[in-house]
Amino acid sequence: MTDSHEKKSCCSGHDHSAEADVEPSSGAKYFCPMCPGVESDKPGDCPKCGMALERNPLFAADGEDHEILALNRKFWISAVLTLPVFFLAMTHLFPDLHFRRDLTKWIEFILTIPVVLWAGGMFFTKAWVSLKTWNLNMFTLIATGVGAAFIYSAVAVLAPGMFPESFKEHGEVGLYFEAAAVITVLVLLGQLLEAKARARTGEAIQSLIGLAAKTAHRLRDGKEEDVLVDEIAVGDLLRVRPGEKIPIDGTITEGGGNIDESMITGEPMPVAKKDGDPVIGATLNQTGSFVMRAEKIGGETLLSQIVHMVAEAQRSRAPIQKVADTVAGWFVPIVISLSAITFILWAIFGPAPALAFALVNAVSVLIIACPCALGLATPMSIMVGVGRAAGMGILVKNAGAIELAEKITHLVTDKTGTLTAGKPSVTDIIPSQNFEREALLRLAASVESPSEHSLARAVVDAAKESKIKLFPVTNFESTTAGGVTAGVDGKMVRIGKSSFLSEHGIAIPDDWELRAQELRGKAKTVVWVGVGTELAGIFAIADPIKASSAEAIRTLHEMGVKVIMCTGDNAATAQAVAKELGIAEVHAEVLPQDKINLIHALKAKGAVVAMAGDGINDAPALASADVGIAMGTGTDVAIGSAAITLVKGDLLAIAKTIQLSRATMRNIRQNLFFAFIYNAIGVPIAAGVLYPFFGILLSPMIAGVAMSFSSVSVILNALRLKRKSL
Repeated sequence: MTDSHEKKSCCSGHDHSAEADVEPSSGAKYFCPMCPGVESDKPGDCPKCGMALERNPLFAADGEDHEILALNRKFWISAVLTLPVFFLAMTHLFPDLHFRRDLTKWIEFILTIPVVLWAGGMFFTKAWVSLKTWNLNMFTLIATGVGAAFIYSAVAVLAPGMFPESFKEHGEVGLYFEAAAVITVLVLLGQLLEAKARARTGEAIQSLIGLAAKTAHRLRDGKEEDVLVDEIAVGDLLRVRPGEKIPIDGTITEGGGNIDESMITGEPMPVAKKDGDPVIGATLNQTGSFVMRAEKIGGETLLSQIVHMVAEAQRSRAPIQKVADTVAGWFVPIVISLSAITFILWAIFGPAPALAFALVNAVSVLIIACPCALGLATPMSIMVGVGRAAGMGILVKNAGAIELAEKITHLVTDKTGTLTAGKPSVTDIIPSQNFEREALLRLAASVESPSEHSLARAVVDAAKESKIKLFPVTNFESTTAGGVTAGVDGKMVRIGKSSFLSEHGIAIPDDWELRAQELRGKAKTVVWVGVGTELAGIFAIADPIKASSAEAIRTLHEMGVKVIMCTGDNAATAQAVAKELGIAEVHAEVLPQDKINLIHALKAKGAVVAMAGDGINDAPALASADVGIAMGTGTDVAIGSAAITLVKGDLLAIAKTIQLSRATMRNIRQNLFFAFIYNAIGVPIAAGVLYPFFGILLSPMIAGVAMSFSSVSVILNALRLKRKSL
């Protein structure tokens, strides 16, 4: 494990302002997201803050994550051991059950030892690091509360004579093994869930890396040879056939094709490419064959840059500072100081046996300040809120997203697949005077049926929806960047651009050109159909706006969220969609880096930015935003990069997410109030401030009951989220 240069020690709960500099070297498989410079080739813990090292997302996982395996084993073993401890501690609530207390207390003691010292040992290690570096956090609180409850109970079992009779009930000192064990198990569960969430952050990177072509057809000395993409050099000539991925970034030198560039632009319509046009690695050549010259290799390719942007965004996004961690920085030293002061004052001024009273009262302070309720305050509300979200088709991968969603001020949204369906479909069929609508659709769909072009698929799908039976076709021929020709029912049918029909002697009247121009102004693509030498009609194809998009945009505006469209599609199409939906700010024809730049610019102005998208080109922006929201109908890469996934791809769910976040955070603040109100009242009483006036002492047993009441209050309040109307 290396530490390249001296850095300030840190721990969970510290100032994360330097985290943007945390970036592992390309050769390091593991790194600490909190401490810059701490890297390793093997899994383990950070020597500075004690946090488990995270895997560099550029490396594939070597089997299951070491940290997850260890936490999973500790959690389940601890849970099994804690159940009987909890049951035995609750037997006093059932007077009909008779247990030998002199025996059960030893059973509780023995079963709690491995839970606290083995499974929970990591918390004491982290707490010790936090004390050494004076970065106090939840682990400091947990170790203090669990340690106090366990040590007090252990002394009560091993040396009960140390306690005054006033602290005994039926001759026995109250035990708190169940509190120590239950807190340990709950925190282990939280750590396990967080570890699993962190492990998933690399999945998007691996999905992106998997998109690249593995081999290419290289032309050299008049011969064609298959080589690995890694062997390609700048200037090499490569042949790309129909249906193949483009292996590397470059320029077409011969031929042409229709390229699906949706992974970069998000636009489902393929782009016609010819001599001299640039092509991008990992995009798909749908039709046509061409030769290209390799111009960018390795880390210079656009796909590699997208991979780097996603990895950088995932690493640089600072974890949300938990409220409990912030409070712990003040609460821990105050509680420990009060406990120490209580011990000293009772040891000096207390009645005999002074040391016994001093010890018991000092421990009472620590027990009533035990972070059980504080530890439950945030995770209980988050757990219920996340469960409620799942029931509405909103999958929350990162609980921190629920905390941030309430503060969202801007929503940057992609167009294709997010605001629109993401799939071209026929919106208008306009036959000429000599053709019927159904006959035109049958002819066009028959000719397009052998083609894999997305526009052709839209025409065929329209025929299927109308249950129209297709004709067999003969002499099918595809012309790159032009159209297709085939014989149907004894007629020669041509479908494609107007120029393609004109080249074959089919006249295009001026009034039809005006009609086509009007359709293009509505962000629709016009496909022309000719039969023989006669114009048969036109098809208008577009990516339709989702039915719920308009209502979703209106609702978000009413909630005070500014919606911005940011798309790789052309400006005319983007403006047409934005106008229909009432979106004022539009950024069109942008690359993935441009989307990140927009998000960074908004965040620099103090905005809390959510990004909604569904494509590979959206992945870097989804990872860079404060809250990344992926459409469940989108790509695995987008879903892997986002903190929230909308199962149905419905933007209305974003409004519900914000409402749920506001309700959840309000619930958390209420929980923190319940957690601290008992401490605010109980700690002074436990310290003995009422003893000089009323002779009242708060025994550890009463302190334990008060601690339990605060936990119950937190749980019941959190459960109210299930019934919250949205």
